[in-house]
Amino acid sequence: MSWRPPPVLEIILKTAGGVLAHLPEALLRGLAAGLGDLLFFCLPRRRQLVLSNLHHAFEDRPAHWHRAIGRESCRRLIETALLSLAMPFLPERRLRGMLRVSPPLAAALAAQRPVIFATAHLCCWESQTTLPLLVPAPFTEFGVIFRPLDNPAADAWVKRSRERFGMRLLSRKEGFQEAMMILRRSGCLGLLFDQNAGFQGALSTLFGRVCSTSELAGLLADKFHADVYALFPRRLAFWRAELNVERLSHDGTAAGVTLALNRWLESHLRASDDNCASWLWVHDRWRNQDVPARRLRLEAKRNLLDADLRLRGLAALPRKTRLWIRMPNWLGDVVMALPLLRAIRASRPDARITLLARAQFCPLLEQLGIADQVRSLPPPGPGYWLHIHRLRHEYPDCCLLLTNSLRGDLEAWLTRCPQRFGLVRPGHPRPLLTHAWRVPAPFDEHSPHQVKLWEEFLRHFGLNAAPDFTPLRLSTFDVRPSTAVIGLICGSENDPGKRWPVAHWRTLITRIMAAHPKVRFQLFGTANDRAVTNAVVLDLGASVENLAGRTDLTAFAARLSECRLLISNDTGGMHLANALGVPVLALFGPTNPLRTAPVFQAPVRVLQPAGCPPAGGGNLADLSPDAVLAAVDEMLGSHN
Repeated sequence: MSWRPPPVLEIILKTAGGVLAHLPEALLRGLAAGLGDLLFFCLPRRRQLVLSNLHHAFEDRPAHWHRAIGRESCRRLIETALLSLAMPFLPERRLRGMLRVSPPLAAALAAQRPVIFATAHLCCWESQTTLPLLVPAPFTEFGVIFRPLDNPAADAWVKRSRERFGMRLLSRKEGFQEAMMILRRSGCLGLLFDQNAGFQGALSTLFGRVCSTSELAGLLADKFHADVYALFPRRLAFWRAELNVERLSHDGTAAGVTLALNRWLESHLRASDDNCASWLWVHDRWRNQDVPARRLRLEAKRNLLDADLRLRGLAALPRKTRLWIRMPNWLGDVVMALPLLRAIRASRPDARITLLARAQFCPLLEQLGIADQVRSLPPPGPGYWLHIHRLRHEYPDCCLLLTNSLRGDLEAWLTRCPQRFGLVRPGHPRPLLTHAWRVPAPFDEHSPHQVKLWEEFLRHFGLNAAPDFTPLRLSTFDVRPSTAVIGLICGSENDPGKRWPVAHWRTLITRIMAAHPKVRFQLFGTANDRAVTNAVVLDLGASVENLAGRTDLTAFAARLSECRLLISNDTGGMHLANALGVPVLALFGPTNPLRTAPVFQAPVRVLQPAGCPPAGGGNLADLSPDAVLAAVDEMLGSHN
C-alpha cells in the first residue's frame, strides 16, 4: 500500500497548535492583541458589522464605548482561537492551573439527572471540553453537539483532541440519536444556543432585534424533563477562566426555554463591560432576517414572537431593524409611494423606517406620520457628500431606493448600508446596488401603474402585505372641508405641455361662478407658477384667491384638505389632494394616466382630450372647458 502524506490542513493545525502551546504567555498576549487589532481595524466589513451590532444592542452608549468593546471583543476572539489550537498540546498540569470549576457547576454535574448545558460564544468557550479533567471522578456522562469541519481528516483530528479527557463530541449531522441516549441515561448534554439558526429556527428577539434561534435546547429539555443551565466561562485573565453556570428560569415549555436563553444572554452581556467584550460581536447573529428574498417579511420555521412579547411584557415588537428608504425627488412620486410604505410597515412590524427625502418634503412626511423618522437630504454644495458619508455611523441595515439615479445609489453606498435594493431597467445598469430586481423584458411599463411596478419590486424582496390606499390625515391640523371652496392647480413646473391653457381656466371659473355664486376658488402652485396664476385670476374678483408661492408644503396640504373639489393638471399637488381624501378632477393630455393617475381611495375623475389614447399623448389645449364643466357639475352633484 502506497504511503499518503497527511492532509495539509491537519499538518497546519497540529504545527500551529504545538508552537502556540510552547510560546511564552507575554508573546501570546501580544499576538492576540495584534491579530485582534488587525481584524478590527483592517477588515472594514467586519469592523462595520461589530460596531453595527453593538450600536443596535446598546444604542444609548457612546461611540467610543462601542469602539472599545468591539476592539476588545476582536482581541478575545483571537485569544479564543489561539487557545483552541493550543489546547490539544497543553499538559494537564498547565490546564489545571489555567481553568477552574465553580461550585454550582460541580453540583449540577453531580445531579444524576438529565441536564442540558446551553453555552454561548463567550471568550475561551472551548475550555469547557476540559470539564472531565477539572471535576473529581466519578464524572457524569457528558456529550457536546458540535459542527463538524468540512475537511474530514482535520475534523477527525479536532474531535480526537477535544475528547482526550472524556467528553464526547457529537456531530450535528449524525450525533442527535446519541445525544438523546445520553439524556435518557441521566447524563449531561452541551450545545451552543446563540448562533443564527437560519430558516430552520424560531423567530424571537435578542436585544430587541428579531433573530432566528435554535429550539434544540428547549425541545430536548421538554422531551426528557431535563434541567437547563447556561454554562459560561468567566474570563479571569489571558487563557484563564472559571467555568460557571446559572440555572435557567423558564415556564417549562420548549418555547419558554428557547426564549429564556436569549433573555439570559442579554442579561449576562449587560451585567458588565467585561462580559460584553467576551461575546462574539463579529458574528452576524441577526443574519436570518436579512436574506434578500425574505428581507421585507418575517419568516422562519416557527414564530415565537407573540410569546416573546408576552414574556417581556411588550405590546408590540421593538422597531430595531433599521430600514432606510430613499424617497423619489418629485412630490407626485413621493405621494404614490406612501401606500407601499404602509405595506412595508405591516410586513416588517419590527422595522424602524427612516425616510431620506428632499428638504421641502420632510415637514409634510412628518405630519403624515408614515415613518419613524424623516431625514432631510442636505442642500447641494461642497458639504453634501460629507454629510451623507457621516450617516454611516447610524448603521442602517437595509436601504430601499425608490429613485433610479446614480446619485441616489451613491448616497446609499456612502452610508455603508450592507444591503441596497433597487429596480433595474434594461440598458440602465446600477452597479452600486447589492440586490436588484430587473424589470422583465416583456414588462410593458406604459400600462401598469407606477405603484404596481414598485409593488412588484418590493414583493421580489419579500413584501407580503398589500398597499394601503386609505386616505391619509394630517396629524397636527384640525382640517374641516368646506362646501364652498374649489381648489385649482393651473401650473405644472416641470413640463409646460401639461398645463391646461389660461383661457380655458378663466372660462371654466366664470361659468362655475355663474352656476354656483357662493363658491370660492383657491389657486395653488409654486412661486414659479405665479405668472400663470396671475394671468388666470386677472379681474375675476375677490372670490378667487391666488395662493401660488405663498404656502409651504404643509400649509398647502392643509388648504387642500379644505377643498370640496380640486381641479388640477397632472402635478404632485393632484396626488397630494387625492391622498388627503379630496375629490379630484384630473386633466391629462401628453402624460399617461394609466401610469400616474391618483391611486388613493377617494373620488377621482380623469379627463383627456377627445381622441387621446388611454396612455396619453394628446394636446391638453384640445380639452374643452365645456367637457370639464360637465365633469365639475357631475362631481359637485354627486357629493352634495
